[in-house]
Amino acid sequence: MMIRYAMDQLLEWKNRPNRKPLLLKGARQVGKTWLMKEFGRLYFKKVAYVTFYNNQRMKHVFEDDYDIPRILMNINIETQTEVSPDDTLIIFDEIQDAPRALESLKYFCENAPEYAVIAAGSLLGVAIHEGVSFPVGKVDMLELYPMNYREFLEAMGEKHLADLLKTREYDVMKNFSPTYIFWLKNYFYVGGMPEIVDYFAAHKNYQEVRRLQNGILSQYEDDFGKHAGSAEMARIRMVWNSIPMQLAKENKKFFFGQIKKGSRMKDYEVAIEWLLDCGLIRKVYKVSKPAVPLKAYMDFSAFKLFLLDVGLLGALSDLDAGSILEGNEIFAEFKGALTEQYVLQELAAAAEYTPYYFGTDSQNFEMDFMIQKGKAVVPIEVKAGVSTQAKSMKAYCRKYEPEYAVRVSMLDYTEQEYLTNIPLYAVCNI
Repeated sequence: MMIRYAMDQLLEWKNRPNRKPLLLKGARQVGKTWLMKEFGRLYFKKVAYVTFYNNQRMKHVFEDDYDIPRILMNINIETQTEVSPDDTLIIFDEIQDAPRALESLKYFCENAPEYAVIAAGSLLGVAIHEGVSFPVGKVDMLELYPMNYREFLEAMGEKHLADLLKTREYDVMKNFSPTYIFWLKNYFYVGGMPEIVDYFAAHKNYQEVRRLQNGILSQYEDDFGKHAGSAEMARIRMVWNSIPMQLAKENKKFFFGQIKKGSRMKDYEVAIEWLLDCGLIRKVYKVSKPAVPLKAYMDFSAFKLFLLDVGLLGALSDLDAGSILEGNEIFAEFKGALTEQYVLQELAAAAEYTPYYFGTDSQNFEMDFMIQKGKAVVPIEVKAGVSTQAKSMKAYCRKYEPEYAVRVSMLDYTEQEYLTNIPLYAVCNI
């Protein structure tokens, strides 16, 4: 059975005294529909599920006005469920296809707060940019990401290993590090898209995993054609397909000239924004100074782009399973890109930090990631293996004297003079 830790956040939302309708954001195929329905099944007596995909009948319900009793009557008929405030979860799925249903959340918040309403949409950001009115301040928000490494372990039947990670008992973890590393390599290949994880847990078939991944990539590319104008679609594809090449470089800063000779940022700004709105990529900005607050030192002209999922990055790059699982030398250069992608996903899934990166013109102080933890700025250096020459980190620590510095690698947990090494499989503990 699949376990998603976001379920705890949904339960906390259900029990809030000042609960608003919840908007669940996330890219297509990250498991939003399953999570909402499973939440309803576990914690409510009844679920009234409405999808607006190809559903003109329910779209029209919201066209005339936002009279809540009338809307509820229509939901009753559509779902064949007698909706009541104390025991029913109302789900609006693919809500980006019904802009006025999205706007109705404001009226559920103001006029019928006793009803539990969750809405979800995979292209919400695109819809809002195209002029759909957003109920600002009238909804609670939650973003759903691909399954993280701990959720992947649970899906593989390794709940005890997943639970052990959060205890921070590194002496005990060390005894199981070969098993953690085995599953981590599999996670690098399979990734965290729920349908694919579910299939892999049952069948362990790497070829079929890649076929499913390519199917998801094809769906995303279909969305480029359906929801972006023809002028922009080519640029979106070019940005999307260039990301593996950009991440394979030693300097992973996004260079527009590598998409097409002579290209500049202004040529691709809209394409990048479109992919961000869909949740298909993540943007990590450079900071010009490692100081609090990091946000104040963002350099908007320098950034790295990552995909939403490490498995999809491998698929888009045509990496075969053997290269990842056996450590093929041909794969050595790209290993760093997959590892950084994985670390970024773990940081994003924690939802506590906004990751940045830091570098100087001389490249002496290149830090793969920087996060703000309380009043401290924490530099994070990412190493794909056990060779951990850390010249950048040593030079950085000598100059800036951070309270806490982290290297993540395949080595076991160690505390050194100027940094703490956290095993890659335990990135969730940063």
